[in-house]
Amino acid sequence: MKPDVPPAQPGVPDDDQLIEPVAFDFGLKRRAFVQVLGTGLLIAASVPPGLAQRAGGRGGGNRPRNLSARIHLGKDGVITVLTGKVEVGQGVRAELAQAAAEELRVPASQVQLTMADTRLVPDDGITAGSRSTPSAVPAVRQAAAATRELLAQLASQRWGVDRTSVEVGKGRIIHPATQRMLTYAELAENEEFVKKPDQPAPADAAVTAPKECKVLGTSHPRPNAGDLVTGTHRFPSDIKRPDMLYGKVLRPPSYGAKLTSVDLAPARQMSDVAVVQDGAFVGVAAPTTDRARQALDVVAKTAQWEAAPHPSSQELFEHLRKGAQGGVPQNPFAEELAAASKVLRQTYQAAYVQHAPMETRAAVAEWRDGSLTVWTGTQNPFGYAGELARSFRLESDRVRVVVPDTGGGFGGKHTGEVAVEAARLAQAAGKPVSLKWTREEEFTWAYFRPAAVIDIEATLHSRGTLTSWHFININAGRAAIDTPYRVGKAHSQSVNSDAPLRQGSYRALAATANTFARECFMDELAATAGANSLDFRLAHLENLRLRAVLEEAAQRFRWRERAKQKDPAVGIGLACGTEKGSYVAACAEVAVDRASNKFAVRRLCAVFECGAILNPDNLRAQVEGALLMGLGPALREEMRFAAGKMQNARFSDYRVPRFSDVPDLDIQLLNRPDLPSVGAGETPIIAVAPAVGNALFAATGLRLRSLPLAMQLSKG
Repeated sequence: MKPDVPPAQPGVPDDDQLIEPVAFDFGLKRRAFVQVLGTGLLIAASVPPGLAQRAGGRGGGNRPRNLSARIHLGKDGVITVLTGKVEVGQGVRAELAQAAAEELRVPASQVQLTMADTRLVPDDGITAGSRSTPSAVPAVRQAAAATRELLAQLASQRWGVDRTSVEVGKGRIIHPATQRMLTYAELAENEEFVKKPDQPAPADAAVTAPKECKVLGTSHPRPNAGDLVTGTHRFPSDIKRPDMLYGKVLRPPSYGAKLTSVDLAPARQMSDVAVVQDGAFVGVAAPTTDRARQALDVVAKTAQWEAAPHPSSQELFEHLRKGAQGGVPQNPFAEELAAASKVLRQTYQAAYVQHAPMETRAAVAEWRDGSLTVWTGTQNPFGYAGELARSFRLESDRVRVVVPDTGGGFGGKHTGEVAVEAARLAQAAGKPVSLKWTREEEFTWAYFRPAAVIDIEATLHSRGTLTSWHFININAGRAAIDTPYRVGKAHSQSVNSDAPLRQGSYRALAATANTFARECFMDELAATAGANSLDFRLAHLENLRLRAVLEEAAQRFRWRERAKQKDPAVGIGLACGTEKGSYVAACAEVAVDRASNKFAVRRLCAVFECGAILNPDNLRAQVEGALLMGLGPALREEMRFAAGKMQNARFSDYRVPRFSDVPDLDIQLLNRPDLPSVGAGETPIIAVAPAVGNALFAATGLRLRSLPLAMQLSKG
């Protein structure tokens, strides 16, 4: 079941290599747009070349320089912003509404968003890599600022006055000298303007300076928070279509098993059941989920499989080392090794973990007149559309993907298997089909955060300075692989391996494993040099932004004072790191029960900086979520498998953090209004595991170098 991985794309970062690139542009059709939003004024905001280049590439999609219909002004005064970005709980719906409201000089409540409908919106790229803030927010702001300028020009032309004599505010254009006024809604009603929807807007409209912002920089809740709380929001798994059937797919009994034969006749004799086989794909659809399950059971009894050899999780790390492509690189710094006062070598490991979203993969597919519409949960709507078009040999304009706000992704919903499966079932049944993966399917056949084996070797001068640094990550990737510390000579490299499980993107990707290994190793180096772990880091840290979060975290945690206290049952640890252009430091306190060989994280202090803060409450929620998610792989999360079968493919066995695991959280956000805003959904997670690991060593004297830590401690 491990799919073929497309060849590396030039210019595409390692962490996006598993994502099939979107290879087409999508142009908005005015008729389709008006059918959804009603009549009004469409704005085509031309983007300056510099911004267009910055917006493209990773996370930026194939957005054309002319952002057709980014903004729609309704006759009812409602402003609609169109974006290809997806809301998966990270708060981008609120942030983009704020961005438009800021530039259009209206309250955020007056802005609504149409998101991730490939027939209506521009391709803003995959919602991943913490790119919504640095790419989509500037694009929306630029379009909204251009819209503001266009409206001011239209009003001044109508009045026959100079543009500089009119003002824009509170959704109105005002000419103070004559007290004339036009609202946005009144301009949208003007037939002269409605007939010219693609009238180019000024491309050089300036966005609002940070010190003048009224909406951005303040806290705003998600616009649809009420629907979420009351349960009226329809997630992808809630979508229903007329005469809809429910699907089930035949899965292999183990990884790599091949279907050799199956008898579909008994299932086809069942009333109201559609059965399809297309190569190795076998599925059923029926009027109810229970009936579909019964039909699948009938099919499964006749299926014959050829098993394939598969390593177990007990053999995982040895398997990765042996499978390293081209072998494990040797340390190139032989002279430093020979001349060093001290040399330290260690190996760290990280297990496979699941994304564990609350909502599993789900899709509803419907064919009509040779065209396909799929409602699904994904972070990659245009990627899904491309995958569907290729799978069914359709022209791109024959495929529509609609993504309602989705119940979690964490990097795990980039590939479109469930959409393709639902579409194939719907094609065979001749009716819409809903397909929802079970939790066991999600934990078995979805891709995982890559496991890692990490070798580190460093040399110390007699003065305690780092003279060389050799860092090799086997299998997990390059994210945050380069050390932020000052070293004499440095070599960091990611090596692919023969991965036994399907693997792909995850929140912060390989930065979780790379930061765990580096920050634990820095503590070991500090001990080797006879230095305090905080002082040792600061002595090798020149990056002022990383120093700032580390020093702030140490001060809030009272690190220096507490490090002098000796309690055999309590330990403290710290870690820091940078990724995606943002910075984090964390201090952890753990309490150890030596009788049971268990520990608990009692306190976690984190300081985070991501440039200018756009929505403080939402940012804090992002950091809190990342910290709690980071506790999972640090404590107990790991996929266990043997003979090609998952042994813990359910929440009762796969232990994500429980309420009892949640420590006291002390979160400090450092605002840098002088710097561009960058994403915050990923980086806060990376310092959790090493801070906990270092605290555990301080309490027990036992250095655990393999994640999850709690499982390793219990084994010890």
